[in-house]
Amino acid sequence: MVAEIPIQQRTEEALKEGRSPMQDAWREFRRNKIAVAGMVFIIIVTIVALVAPLITPYDFAYQNLANNRAEPMTGYVITTNQLPACHWEGTFLEWGCTLFLAGSDGLGRDLYSRVVYGTRISLSVALVASTVSLVIGFVYGTVSGYAGGRTDDIMMRVVDFLYAVPLLPIIIIMSVYFKALARAGVSEGTAGFLISLNQSMGGLLFLFIAIGALNWVGMARLARGQVLSYKEKEFVEAARALGATDNQIIFKHLMPNIVGPLLIAESLAIPGYIFAEAVLSFIGLGVDPPTPSWGAMINEGFSGLRSRPYLVLVPGLALSLFTLAFNFMGDGLRDAFDPRLRGKH
Repeated sequence: MVAEIPIQQRTEEALKEGRSPMQDAWREFRRNKIAVAGMVFIIIVTIVALVAPLITPYDFAYQNLANNRAEPMTGYVITTNQLPACHWEGTFLEWGCTLFLAGSDGLGRDLYSRVVYGTRISLSVALVASTVSLVIGFVYGTVSGYAGGRTDDIMMRVVDFLYAVPLLPIIIIMSVYFKALARAGVSEGTAGFLISLNQSMGGLLFLFIAIGALNWVGMARLARGQVLSYKEKEFVEAARALGATDNQIIFKHLMPNIVGPLLIAESLAIPGYIFAEAVLSFIGLGVDPPTPSWGAMINEGFSGLRSRPYLVLVPGLALSLFTLAFNFMGDGLRDAFDPRLRGKH
């Protein structure tokens, strides 16, 4: 059995080679081939989301009712009046305007186009919800841990209470409430402004609020624990002795040291946000039609699973691969930044 190299010895070797801790972490991350593959896949999906109109033949809402529920790789005939609706008209890809690459749904909408546009929804939820959760949790946990005493006790009791509340039912209740306001025609005040903004975003705003604003409690606990472990360190005491203010200590000394573990934890939580959006869209409480969501597409196709399995398999495969990619990348980041886990993959 090969003896494991002590952490201190590995750290000294890295310093001798002139590598910074970040460079050492990146070197460890690159050794994890699955994590690198996950990161590459996420980058590809991001590029696909940005250039969706260029790589899809039709808009996600365009219907061809004469060719509904077409099989994958099925050719069809379109009239000259319909051809201008194709993004590839007049290009070398114009042949794709008469071909359903992944089939069509019950309304004759191109399934491939809708899956590609659906990457925008999942990617938006992954980025915005995680950012909202990270910011709220970081601020709340940092204030609680740095203040200490009674303030810390009260703030953590609030977190304990929220931990006891099941999040998914609360998210569903919030989504139902916002959609009920929209159906009631509320158009004045703050509620009316939020409803109009949500409609312009295809129903995403309330998803961001419901998912991001309710998943920060774990991040707050992690931030508080990190602050408690660092605020009594020598470099913080030295900064305080030199007259540094609380804001300077938090933003210049504590934040750079605690933000790394928080980002890694948030990357591991992103698949949960994506699945939460898919579940809400599956039960009709997510994005507004015809905005494409992988969860809504699975809901539309599962009733005909035996005769038209591709209606579920195509968006389901996209959802599975995307969440797995974030899981693999998050695991790789955790292993790379934790010295105790390095060299074990």
